[in-house]
Amino acid sequence: MLQYTLRRLTMLLPVLFGMSIIVFGIIHLIPGDPATTILGERATPEAVERLNAEFGLNEPLPVQYGLFVKHILSGDLGTSLRTNRPIAEEIWPYLAATLELTLASMAIAVFFGINLGIVSAWRQNSGIDYAAMLIALIGVSIPVFWLGLMEQWLFADVLHWFPSTGRDNARDPVTAITHLYLLDSLIAGRMDQCVDVLRHLVLPGVALGTIPMAVIARISRSSMLEVMRADYVRTARAKGVTGFWLIYKHALKNAMIPIVTVIGMQFGFLLGGAVLTETIFGWPGIGRYIYEAISFRDYPVIQSGILVVATMFVLVNLIVDLLYAWLDPRIQYR
Repeated sequence: MLQYTLRRLTMLLPVLFGMSIIVFGIIHLIPGDPATTILGERATPEAVERLNAEFGLNEPLPVQYGLFVKHILSGDLGTSLRTNRPIAEEIWPYLAATLELTLASMAIAVFFGINLGIVSAWRQNSGIDYAAMLIALIGVSIPVFWLGLMEQWLFADVLHWFPSTGRDNARDPVTAITHLYLLDSLIAGRMDQCVDVLRHLVLPGVALGTIPMAVIARISRSSMLEVMRADYVRTARAKGVTGFWLIYKHALKNAMIPIVTVIGMQFGFLLGGAVLTETIFGWPGIGRYIYEAISFRDYPVIQSGILVVATMFVLVNLIVDLLYAWLDPRIQYR
């Protein structure tokens, strides 16, 4: 297992190297000049040239890429053209916000998705089965932006149950320690702030988690149907095992491999694809951070931000692969 893990970590390098080349090439196809975008249309040619020279934007593309790789290998993500601050310092609060939202969304998606799939498989071809799959179909079909706006209208504006934007109460903000606000409020011993952070997470978490929930529900149903026909499940039934113990102790663990695969993929997608949800709910996440960098042609931020998200996506896939051996002892990595 250790050798396999080390080998997979080594294989990350060519993947990330290829990703860096693709991102670098696409970014430099974006029309417009970063210096002109930052300084404005009335900037003098001397000021534009000075800014380009300061950040190495007047160098040939191979030289610029070499400098970018050199910074990455030294642990330096570079400096933002827009804020003139080290990216490594300013990117973590945004990444932490997206990570917290993604974890909340996946918690909702996994809990409801797996249980919908289990109930649907257990009551196959019944009204419950059809209702569960209808919910999954609706969930995967609803546009995230439309669902988010409807949630804000109903639960924030009409019912006043949840706040519509932000991560915390602006009048009593959470003291940022790790920038994971739930954890920070617990560290500070502020349960009132913890509840407030949870209330801010509900609407964007549900909006972002609806599509993963629907996908997980459908995969859970098909996987559970296959397992429920297995001989060992029939044997357990013959021994008198029924209901909760039959499903959650005997069947679910053996059905989890395809479910875990989908969960890992959806988690990775949410990390990099939450920009619509973050924009609607005013969530200061990595998606909005990269989007604003694109608007200002902030090449270092775009490159570093996408590379960080890609690294996390690949690490999630590695964790999923390692979970296979725990779920099924027959799987061995050599």
